[in-house]
Amino acid sequence: MPLPDGWIAKESRSTGKTYYYNTVTQESQWELPTEAAVSENEPAKVRASHLLVKHNESRRPSSWKSETIIRTKEEALGIIEGYKLRIKAGEISLEELALTESDCSSAKQGGDLGFFTRGKMQKKFEDVSFALEVGEVSDAVFTDSGIHLIFRTA
Repeated sequence: MPLPDGWIAKESRSTGKTYYYNTVTQESQWELPTEAAVSENEPAKVRASHLLVKHNESRRPSSWKSETIIRTKEEALGIIEGYKLRIKAGEISLEELALTESDCSSAKQGGDLGFFTRGKMQKKFEDVSFALEVGEVSDAVFTDSGIHLIFRTA
């Protein structure tokens, strides 16, 4: 299957896995890029915030908080589920939690990723983001980066 315009396949020096690089936007992703299929009912772009908990099987098991992440995937899931309960109970917002608990550098912005279109994020993350209603928080979302809670803001 040919890659969409602007995309090339590369090999990761650290893992040896194939990843895909967009020579126009200079973005990379692990999933095979496809032409963005936008349905009539789907917005062209969404805005979302997220909270990421990495684990020892994550693509890069380190973060701004910890040089080496040793927690297991199961432990990370337990942490995410605990965060979801706290958010659902109204105890704290995802943005507030992301500031101190997210393993993504977007933590500094309360997990805000800004607006994005199809083809810009890891496929599982993107599919959930576009499926959420504005103001809705996802269940745990597993990607190569780790486990996320996603909050659609626009």
